[in-house]
Amino acid sequence: MSSSPTYSPPSPRSRALRTLVIGASRGIGLALAQQAVAAGEQVVATARDESGLMTLGQLGARAIKLDVTLPASVATLAWQLDGAGFDRVFVNAGVFGPRLRTLDSPSVDDFDAVMHANVLGPMQVIPQLVDALAADARLLVMSSTLASIGGRQGPGSWLYSASKAALNSVLKDVALALAGRAICIAAHPGWVRTAMGGPGGQLEPAESAADLRRLLDSLTPADNGGLFNHDGGVLPW
Repeated sequence: MSSSPTYSPPSPRSRALRTLVIGASRGIGLALAQQAVAAGEQVVATARDESGLMTLGQLGARAIKLDVTLPASVATLAWQLDGAGFDRVFVNAGVFGPRLRTLDSPSVDDFDAVMHANVLGPMQVIPQLVDALAADARLLVMSSTLASIGGRQGPGSWLYSASKAALNSVLKDVALALAGRAICIAAHPGWVRTAMGGPGGQLEPAESAADLRRLLDSLTPADNGGLFNHDGGVLPW
């Protein structure tokens, strides 16, 4: 699958697609929101701070303030999305944490911060979204090749890897719970030139976002609960 900076759904619909991006203040999340707005979709996107909210509003998205690490913030999400009927959901919020080598023990605070953002956050957010999903919705959580146990070739970044492997487990349970109602997957966005990925990344955020949007629209019910690369390739758990 080739990368392109923009992507539009392949077939006309009776109404505009409705898209939700959790964690859209910058990087891949912002690119997802930009492309969805440009494609004529009705977009709701979240950010933690006023600067991010202003950027999203200027794009033409409905901006909602959300910090996935704060239960009080997450608890307000369901009523703000009541009746939205989202066709596409991207759960993108997360952190890398300290760049620890394997066998460098994380501090308790670092462990809690990474696991809270990358695992507990989605576990609290996704249940808030269930009643706001349209029929045949597609939901993607942002994972990583570093989360793949079967595909891992060497040690490194073990705190982040552990958090994303745990997120994959969360996604699998969500996929089983919502089978027949939504297609839910985990996806690796590629090595992207963002604040997290660094300047050496192979993709621009817009390229990754276009691939992820294309991936969601290519899914069939048989893909539910899978782990995919941004280009559509299946990754080992």
